[in-house]
Amino acid sequence: MNALQSDVVEAHPDAWRGRFPYNEIISLLDVNLPFNLAESTSQDLTVGEVLDMAGIDSIRDLKLGYGKSAGAYALREVIAQACHVGADTIITTQGTALGLFLLAFEVCRPGDEAVLVTPCFPPVRDCLHGAGVAVREVKLAFERGYRLDLESVEAALSAKTKLVSLASPQNPGGVQTSRAEIEKLLALMAQHAPEAILFIDETYREATYGEQIASESFASLDSRIVTGASVSKALGAPGLRTGWLTVADADLRARLTVAKMNTVISGSVLDEALAAALLRNREQVLASRRRLLAGALDKLAAWCERERGHVEWVRPDAGALCCVRLRHDAFDDSAVSRFWDALPGHDLQLACGSWFGESARVFRLGFGYLPPARLGPALDALSSALAEHSSSAHIG
Repeated sequence: MNALQSDVVEAHPDAWRGRFPYNEIISLLDVNLPFNLAESTSQDLTVGEVLDMAGIDSIRDLKLGYGKSAGAYALREVIAQACHVGADTIITTQGTALGLFLLAFEVCRPGDEAVLVTPCFPPVRDCLHGAGVAVREVKLAFERGYRLDLESVEAALSAKTKLVSLASPQNPGGVQTSRAEIEKLLALMAQHAPEAILFIDETYREATYGEQIASESFASLDSRIVTGASVSKALGAPGLRTGWLTVADADLRARLTVAKMNTVISGSVLDEALAAALLRNREQVLASRRRLLAGALDKLAAWCERERGHVEWVRPDAGALCCVRLRHDAFDDSAVSRFWDALPGHDLQLACGSWFGESARVFRLGFGYLPPARLGPALDALSSALAEHSSSAHIG
């Protein structure tokens, strides 16, 4: 444990005083056990791989001055092509979470509300709280496959709602929302929350399986939609810290650009140059990753079938992640606690459902981060943990 970890852990939870809520997902930045099934990314690219795409000479001549306020045009142009919008609608950010923070900070004022669909990536929820926004959560159900509950969303909407936030595909579940559902949601917003913006996090949109074609971006569907994404997940370059927003409304786009200037000034010109090169080569990069994800998903599906006496799962539509739940008839509450306590002893890492707004009975399982040769042994280790710490294993 490093000094920063020690300070954070010592302060949590009773003495925690930060504007942003504390969440244990921060541990994933500092701990990486041999059987890491907690990460939601595909395997990480190397600097050398991205440099080969960019060409070392172009990088060598890159001047390290300030970047453009809205982001490098070459990067915005290649993002726009993928989202079927104009390059002038793109604002680059240091990751999708910063984009949502700036959006919430700008469109919401004291007394305004945001409607958030959960379970969700913790910084998505916590950045809203950090921006001082009152959050109304709409919790989707494991039993319903985490499908969007439009009736519950409608009940949460009001004239105070200025922002509605969801992800498609979701994190942690990998479940997509259809175009028809988004159109129905927009109609509900027009009726109950006419001033609201709809934010859709599309970070996992292109992380599909095998020959499966990625769904189209929602960026061009309606001017009330702001989408966000990054090179972090499907493309395996979270270390570049390069994301973006698509913002059709010119006034909002200008306000967000000023907000970006007053927080981070601009993006890193080096990161943005490398991200542009990566995106220009994304089909080549994604093709190999889709084959790997398809094989990993097949292996995981077979494992879930073998372990159906211990767990149940929601099969994802896209992304290198899914939700698995410890069965109530196999794990009572004390067995759930034993299971989590025992994982480090099995060299295992999982992402706890409570981080995302679910119960601790649920965990996010990432099946794309480990190399294929290590995924099988990691699932075998997880089987051992399930067998050793279920309720029946401790009777008597």
